[in-house]
Amino acid sequence: MGNQRRVITLDKIVDLKEVTKIYEGKVMHRAVNRLDFEAMEGEFVAVMGPSGSGKTTLLNLISTIDLPTYGRITINNIEPESLSQNDLALFRRRNLGFVFQDINLLQMLTVEENLVLPLTLDGVPLNEMEKRVAKVSQQLGLSDILDKRSDELSGGQAQRTAIGRALIHKPKIILADEPTGNLDSKSAKDVLELLSRINATERTTIIMVTHDPIAASYCDRVLFIKDGEFFNEIYKDERRQTFFQRILNVLSLLGGHHDLSSIRLP
Repeated sequence: MGNQRRVITLDKIVDLKEVTKIYEGKVMHRAVNRLDFEAMEGEFVAVMGPSGSGKTTLLNLISTIDLPTYGRITINNIEPESLSQNDLALFRRRNLGFVFQDINLLQMLTVEENLVLPLTLDGVPLNEMEKRVAKVSQQLGLSDILDKRSDELSGGQAQRTAIGRALIHKPKIILADEPTGNLDSKSAKDVLELLSRINATERTTIIMVTHDPIAASYCDRVLFIKDGEFFNEIYKDERRQTFFQRILNVLSLLGGHHDLSSIRLP
C-alpha cells in the first residue's frame, strides 16, 4: 500500500478532430488542414509556427470566432457549432478569457472599470464584483493603480490589467495571442510568470500563440504547425534550459523567419 501512486486524471477541455478551415475568396485559402489538437484541464500550451502557418486561425476556431469548414470541435464538452448566436455569445463569455498583443483596454475607463466590464455585461451583483476585483487586483499587483486611467499605464501594467479582465469571470480557458509581443523583456517576463502562476494556482487552461521561444519555454507543451498542419510537439523537461533548447531545435527545422542565433534564456 505504501508505495501506491495516486493517479490524477485530467479532463480534456479542448478537442479538435480532423479540423479544416477554408476561407473563400478570389483564391481559396486552406488556413488549417485536418488538424487534431487537444488541451487538458489546467494545461499551459504554446502554439508556434511561421507567419501564415495557421496559428491565429487555430485560436479563432477554439475561441468560436470562426467555425470549422470540416471536422469537429468540442470545448468544455460542448460543440459550439450546435449553439444559437445568443447561446454562443453566452458560452464564450462564461468559458473563455482573451489576452491579445494589442491590449484593447477602453482608454476612457479606469483600471477598475476595465476589470469589471465582463461582470457588468453578465449582471453580476455589486458586492460580488467588489470581491472579485479585490482578489484579481491583489493577484496581479494592480491594487495601487485601480483608479488610474488606461492611458496613464505602462505597457506591463496595461497587459496585467488585460489579464485581470480576462480572469475576473473565472473562465475555464484563457486564449492568449502574442501576449508579450509589444512588451519590453522585463514586462514580458512579469506577464509570463504571472500566467504561469495563474495556471498553477487556479488550474486555468492557457493556450498561447507566440513566436517567442522564451515565452514558449514557460509552457507545459509546445505544438508546432506549418501550412495549417501538425508539424511537431514537445513536452517540457525538468530543466527549462533544455526545453528551451529543444524549442530552438524544432524552430530551426520548421523554417520561416526565425533568427535564433542571438536568443538566450535570461
